[in-house]
Amino acid sequence: MRVLLTGAAGSIGRVVSPGLRAAGHEVVPLDLVGAPEGGEDPWHTVDCADPDAVAEVFAAQARAGAPVEAVVHLAGHPDEAGLLASVVSHAVTTAALLDAMVAHRVDRIVYASSNHAVGGTPHGAYSPSQPLGVDGPGHPDTFYGVGKVTAEALLRLHADRYGTHAVACRIGSFLEEPSTRRHLATWLSHGDAVRMVAAALAAPAPGYAVLYGISANTRAWWDLAPGRALDFEPQDDAEAYAEHLPVRPEDEVEDARVGGPFATEAFWRPALDRLSAPPGDASTS
Repeated sequence: MRVLLTGAAGSIGRVVSPGLRAAGHEVVPLDLVGAPEGGEDPWHTVDCADPDAVAEVFAAQARAGAPVEAVVHLAGHPDEAGLLASVVSHAVTTAALLDAMVAHRVDRIVYASSNHAVGGTPHGAYSPSQPLGVDGPGHPDTFYGVGKVTAEALLRLHADRYGTHAVACRIGSFLEEPSTRRHLATWLSHGDAVRMVAAALAAPAPGYAVLYGISANTRAWWDLAPGRALDFEPQDDAEAYAEHLPVRPEDEVEDARVGGPFATEAFWRPALDRLSAPPGDASTS
């Protein structure tokens, strides 16, 4: 499958790109920043928030006889910003890609959503024995989370309206290895990130679907069943690192809600914060 990979220069993109190639996919990288030195793939340097530029990428691929067959959308500013910046970075970029997909009859998108779409959910609502499902309403912890909820809504709209197959992956803590006690529940390993995206691309006719992007963590708070229904079988477990992780004063606060530190007052700001970071394409959740 020929996959347009946005955010190819970001932390997840740099891992997923070679993983998809190893799985037999052809990767078409796209990012706001230019191609890295030594890269072998044709590279599109494009702002995903520019719908004309995005449309031209699809058109250029078609003219070259290598049309886009699916999209993996990882691009977006990976931290909290003001409301407008967050909506542009996450929702407007998603809308631009969806418009181009409709125009070029591309019917598959895998989206890097985030646990922060439900990050305001109190810990009392979930546990390893009763994990948090994917069917409830959005409960964002930040404007970053609002942007992800809005992007998920756009995916659902296009699935209903155009028959688009869209999988929103609510990514937890994407790290080479866990570094805090919270990560014992929320960790997504590099290998499982590749397995997650590959499964979402291969799932037959998922329609609109949401899964939690975490590894098979013994202490997981979130339900892995929706991902397993799409043949995402995570293989790693943060528990292997448990004895090496220090107990910190912040652990209790970070454990109180799904979003961890994002759900604390440190991330509060005015909705129309003119000093917030501009949207960017380099990385994601």
